[in-house]
Amino acid sequence: MDHFEKIAKELNISVRQVSATSELLDADATVPFIARYRKEVTGNLDEVVITSIRDRSGQLRELDKRREAIITSLDERDLLTDELSAKINAAETMVELEDIYLPFRPKRRTRATIAIERGLEPLAESIFEQTDFDVYAEAEKFIDEEKEVASVDDALAGARDIIAAWINEDADARAKMRALFLQSAVITSRVVVGKEEEGVKYKDYFDWSEPVSKSPSHRILAMRRGEAENILALKVAPEEDEAHELLDEMFVSGDNDAADQVLNAIEDCYKRLLGPSMETEIRLDSKGRADFEAIRIFSENLRELLMSSPLGQHNVLAIDPGFRTGCKVVCLNRQGKLVHNETIFPLDSEKRKNSAIEAVEKMRSEYNIEVIAIGNGTAGRETEAFIRELNLPGDILIEMVNESGASVYSASAVAREEFPDYDITVRGAVSIGRRLMDPLAELVKIDPKSIGVGQYQHDVDQPSLKNGLDDTVMSCVNGVGVEINTASKQLLTYVSGLGPTLAGNIVTYRDKNGPFSSRDGLLQVPRLGPKAFEQSAGFLRITDAINPLDRSAVHPESYPVVARMAKDLSCTVTDLMSDDSIRNKISLNDYVSDKVGMLTLQDIKDELAKPGRDPRQKYERFSFDDSVHKIDDVKAGMKLPGIITNVAAFGAFVDIGVHQDGLIHISELADRFVKDPNEIVKVNQKVKVTVLDVDINRKRISLSLKQDQ
Repeated sequence: MDHFEKIAKELNISVRQVSATSELLDADATVPFIARYRKEVTGNLDEVVITSIRDRSGQLRELDKRREAIITSLDERDLLTDELSAKINAAETMVELEDIYLPFRPKRRTRATIAIERGLEPLAESIFEQTDFDVYAEAEKFIDEEKEVASVDDALAGARDIIAAWINEDADARAKMRALFLQSAVITSRVVVGKEEEGVKYKDYFDWSEPVSKSPSHRILAMRRGEAENILALKVAPEEDEAHELLDEMFVSGDNDAADQVLNAIEDCYKRLLGPSMETEIRLDSKGRADFEAIRIFSENLRELLMSSPLGQHNVLAIDPGFRTGCKVVCLNRQGKLVHNETIFPLDSEKRKNSAIEAVEKMRSEYNIEVIAIGNGTAGRETEAFIRELNLPGDILIEMVNESGASVYSASAVAREEFPDYDITVRGAVSIGRRLMDPLAELVKIDPKSIGVGQYQHDVDQPSLKNGLDDTVMSCVNGVGVEINTASKQLLTYVSGLGPTLAGNIVTYRDKNGPFSSRDGLLQVPRLGPKAFEQSAGFLRITDAINPLDRSAVHPESYPVVARMAKDLSCTVTDLMSDDSIRNKISLNDYVSDKVGMLTLQDIKDELAKPGRDPRQKYERFSFDDSVHKIDDVKAGMKLPGIITNVAAFGAFVDIGVHQDGLIHISELADRFVKDPNEIVKVNQKVKVTVLDVDINRKRISLSLKQDQ
């Protein structure tokens, strides 16, 4: 209950909402299922809040596990007191908990422990009290050749080592020093001597400093990468005088020789123990914040890409362009099945170009081609120009397709399993065509990190990145819904309650027994029990189902309610779904019960009106400027159509139809101050940009979205 109250306060929701949501999560309900089908239970919480409850609960449980381990360790060593136990139980963060435990943690042999072994702890205690006494005369009493304390200086040095350890382990001192680092620490970056030429890509950070608390995620990650590659040397610390002053105020209480020894111990403690410890913590803290921001940006970009407008079912001729090796061409039917493939050479000799023209015309006619999809990689614009020069019917759509990740898919185990008899070039062309028809269904086959919409994705915490991206993919897949009779194993894997094993079992069962005719048929799939059925059924669609509700997002548990509605109105369920006048007669208040509330009933009514509605936007045609095919064609002042390919913390990248994406710096996104580029642009958004500058040598194009350019 303490956890529930804490989370409720942090998220500004009720304890009941947290408790109810946690109970569902502990019962293995998925976030999409809870958000869609348990609105009354949670008080209509959305996926973002439910995910926050899940993640925060996990953090607090880890804190409790560590708390329990510490108490056990102290108890076993007879070190646990009531006061210490109270402090441990009151700790609200892992850092606070570890600070309390630090003085009692089993230690390796240190300078302080060696000094204690030599019997110098009483001297350290006397000095630390800072009363007015003869420090040197007192130290002389501790000279002992057998204990390797050969002089007064040796005795005082050992005593200072012990005092330095005490200061380092003081929980209040660590808390105050941590606050100072968080507020005032500066991250400083310098180039390693002799690495200037090798590290030219980090030139901006050869002599750089800024408050670490204000350093944006991309700069933190860039500098850390430079450090990992031994190009940059980083330092994170506040002004040393500030740190010394803080400790002096806490631990210096006299004005005598003993106090001077404490001052020396403080200086040593900060330089050797507390300063490096805090720097490590702040580095980890800034890295954690940078990771969080990078993963957030990556997830938002991925969502926009996955939710891109689908072209839908068409006969597609897809081309993976190439110069030397030719263009790999595939023909796909309306279901995305590969029906033909061959290689053409439209960018070669006149003879080969004429042969390519004949081949395209033959395929267009034979396979009733409605759409031509062309990958936007090498030779993409040249291939597009070739296709547009052909005398094709005006109703044939010609589209450039972002092929990021297509090569990764074509070489993957997934592609080999799907097309064991074809090489990677054919698989890549198929991926290009299919991602135009349905981006979501095709992109789930590719590791999200390979799609190219992230920012320093290889530098962030990989488990956190995977969890964040998996959440995004699952949210998108379940938000759209999945046609169970045509979905790939990879797509089914992300359906609520399924996963790889059940997804594979569904495909195997489907291949063996034919298409599913009802959702109930899922219960015949091996190992798919009632719980998995409950979690998944509402997100699975059967277009040709006998029961019309199986084509919708109405959950099977609500079928009896819909049947009652139809009975009360003396009509069929099909009538409810097809006739507005009948459906508008439904009085939802008549069907409220302990199990079905008004929120669910409203969802049911909305779904009856538009069963299985795809939430993605309608597909819009797009074409690049015909006069621009390569970077040499791009001139400052041009206004060009483009597509946002990636959004980062510092701006957005735009495909304007050449082989290098241009960059809109965050300062050029709008005529006002922009804190987050996602406020202005999204991945796959169509934009009209102004070219500011073109650096052909460095292959850089600077763009602007400002209206006054």
